[in-house]
Parts: sequence; structure tokens; C-alpha cells
Amino acid sequence: MQNTLFYGDNLKILKEYILTNSIDLIYLDPPFNSKADYNVLFKEPTGALSKAQITAFEDTWHWTDETEKTFKNIVDEAPADVVEMMRSLRKFVGQKNDVIAYITMMCVRLLELKRVLKDTGTIYLHCDPTASHYIKLLMDVIFGKNNFRNEIVWCYRGAGYPKHDFGRRHDIILRYSKTSNYIFNLDEVREEYAEATKERFKHYIGNIRGGKDFGIQQLHPLGKQPDDWWQIQPIAPSAKERLSYPTQKPEALLERIVKASSNEGEVVLDPFCGCGTTVAVAHKLKRNWIGIDITHLAINAIKLRLNKMFGIVPKIDFKVIGEPDDLEGARELSSHNRYQFQWWALSLINARPYKDKKRGADTGIDGYIYFTHEKDIVRPAIVQVKRGNVSVKDIRELGHVMDREEADLGLLITLESPTKQMKSEAVIKGFYNSPISKRDYPKIQIVTIEELFAGVKPNVPTTISPYKEAKPVSRENRKLDI
Repeated sequence: MQNTLFYGDNLKILKEYILTNSIDLIYLDPPFNSKADYNVLFKEPTGALSKAQITAFEDTWHWTDETEKTFKNIVDEAPADVVEMMRSLRKFVGQKNDVIAYITMMCVRLLELKRVLKDTGTIYLHCDPTASHYIKLLMDVIFGKNNFRNEIVWCYRGAGYPKHDFGRRHDIILRYSKTSNYIFNLDEVREEYAEATKERFKHYIGNIRGGKDFGIQQLHPLGKQPDDWWQIQPIAPSAKERLSYPTQKPEALLERIVKASSNEGEVVLDPFCGCGTTVAVAHKLKRNWIGIDITHLAINAIKLRLNKMFGIVPKIDFKVIGEPDDLEGARELSSHNRYQFQWWALSLINARPYKDKKRGADTGIDGYIYFTHEKDIVRPAIVQVKRGNVSVKDIRELGHVMDREEADLGLLITLESPTKQMKSEAVIKGFYNSPISKRDYPKIQIVTIEELFAGVKPNVPTTISPYKEAKPVSRENRKLDI
């Protein structure tokens, strides 16, 4: 399976969809158990980042019944050395605390990642010092300490320093192969020599060993071999590459990894793909790819990113598996997770979620679509998402919210069909006349999920994307779909 985005738990997807020995390169940037909440910042119509934050994921792990079940499965099914290590860590670190919950979560996934990796494949696991020592123990046992290749230190500069500590300015990337026969394209990642080095090597440098003069030393024409510490700056807040997604990594970092450990046409997997830097870089470098994430915020961000970067001519071709594609799937998602359903429904009309509904009071607003009212004037259309039975009171409630917010347009996305009374009540609200298009638009519009599946879109003036958009890739650098 190639060029595919999966929505869902990566453990389940790895087991059900990814074949044994099918992946050439794995890069993963899993949560570090930092106990932080990572937020998506959306773009205001002005182009500035919004102060409204939506929690993408909570990097906090707790010991639950599900964790206990997972630990038991490891004991019952994992190789003996993995079982002994996990038992020892559980005894040493603590029986059922957050650290062991995190290690358990990572252990069962690393076992699956080893299964899907080809014998010539390589895995790069990105972590920070809060977790790297635990993760290295896991990887030593699962992949074998003889297959440890590098502890890469990603160094960067930044503002602000703690008062009583040294500045924290690096992450750790653990690199393991599956066997001793692995892909490593050194010439693809060589670095330019420093000017001082190039100047020094213009002159004779003594190269005498054992009394024999080996003559003039030569620099490699393609550059020097990189060390295991990489000085690559994170993405600046104002950079064109910045998409305002938490934990976004610079493309330069992923380009080095993809070039070094895979070839054109091979398959790259990112099981925690966030805003999709790995898959975007893999596509640009003519690799096939698989990306997995557990939130619809991430999947929608990746779809928009890929279509913006590669989606003009030729149109990028990729699959999305795990998103609802019919009413039954939509109902299943709505019953499983109301917030994921809401984010998914909003993504169907490219609406921006409004604040973090899990953390604040209900305002009657689930999202916004921004549209052009007049030249240089942008206004929001209020969006509500309803997943259960709907009635005329929902239309009246939306009308009240519109009056309170002084909004010209209101959209109701419903999973169930609206009643005749609802449609009549919506008509009563009247029309909004656009000064630009000189057209009338119904002030309240009802759009069902079934209609959205059929391609029906809200009837609104020219809209403005709520996401900061990726920079298109030039045609000569685009991947030829395989």
C-alpha cells in the first residue's frame, strides 16, 4: 500500500494494514510524555496567527485498564528478552505510573514497526532527553544493540534560558537498522567543507605514515561526511514553511534522513505524522509514503498541505483510509468521538474549529468560515455541527447566536435530515446581499453530511482558508505518481 494517509490508532493500523517486511524507512516523532498539551494555531483572515487554540493532542500518559491489557499482551506474546526488560523496568521505575504507561505504549508499537521494516531498512526515532534513555533501552532489545547505528544530536539555537540550568538546545534521534545490510546513501547527504578547510587543502599537507609520503591530501569532491550532530534551525514562526502545527519539524531535517536511508520509489512510513512533513518530503524526493495520525485535525492539515504543494499539474494521487466515506461511517465516528466527528465535519467545508470545546463553555459556535464582505473587509460565517436528532429549535438557536455575534451567515451541518419546519424557519431569517458579488445568499443554510458526500457545498461568498498554506513545489521537483 503506497501514498496513503490513515486516520486512527497507529497500532491498530500497523497490525491490520501494513505488511511484514514492506517498509524501507521509518521516521517517527512520537509524544515524549512531556505532560504538555499541543495546540493548533489557525490563521486569521489578516494572515496573522489566531489566538484561538485547539488541542491537537495531550502528551500525557496514564496507567489505565487498557495499559494493563497491553502490558499483559507484551508478556504473553513478545520475545523473551523484551518481556524481561519490561518486567525489570516496571519493577525499577514503578509498578503502574505514567512513565511505565509511556514505555508500554512505545514498546508494543516498536515491536510492530520492526515487523513491517524490511531487512535493509532503517528506523529513526526522534525524542528529547526526557525520554531518550528509556527509548534507547527499548530499541536495544527490540532491534538489537548490534544494529544501533547513531545517536544523532539535532542542535539548534533559540531564545530564552533557564536561570539555574544550561540552555536546552537539542533533541535526540536514535537510528537503528534491522540488519547489518542496510541502505545508507552517504554521497546524497555530504556537506560542503568549511571555507577554511578548502583554503587549507589548496596547499601541501604532510601525509607521512610509517616513513612513506602519501602526497597531497584531497577533499572529497561531493563534500564532507556529516557527523552525528546536526546544526539545523527549527522553523521560525514567520517562515513560509511554518504551518502552525505543534511539533512541526523542518523539512531540511527530514530531507537528510530520507535521502540517506531510502532510494527513489521505496516506501517511507511515519506512524505519528502530525502535519505531514515526512510524507511531503518523501513525495518531493520521489519516494512512496504512508502516514498515520490519530486526529482529524492532523489528517486535514496534511491533505491541504499535499494538495497545495503538489496538487496542480499533475494532480497528486493519494488515498485516505479511516475517514468516513458514507453515512454509516459518519455515524460510527460520531458515536465513537464527538470532537473528532466535529473536526472532521468542519474539514468538509474547510471551516476553522472555534476554540477548544473540550476545555471551555459551549458558546453555540463550533466553527467559522471566513468570507470576503467588501474589499479588505472579511467577516465570519458561524458554523454549528449536529450529530443527533435535529429540530426547529436548532435553527432558532443558531439565529440567536448569529444575532449575538452580529454574523451575516450561519451554517448548520447535520448528520440527520432536517425537518420541514427547520427549512421554513431558516427561510424566515432572510438573505444576505454581498456588496462584491451583488448576489443574495440565504442567511441560514442547512447542509447534511449526505449532501456533503455528494459534493454539495454551502452557498457562501469567496472564502479564505483558515490554515496557513504550504508553499507549492515547482513542477520539476514534483514526484511522478507511481
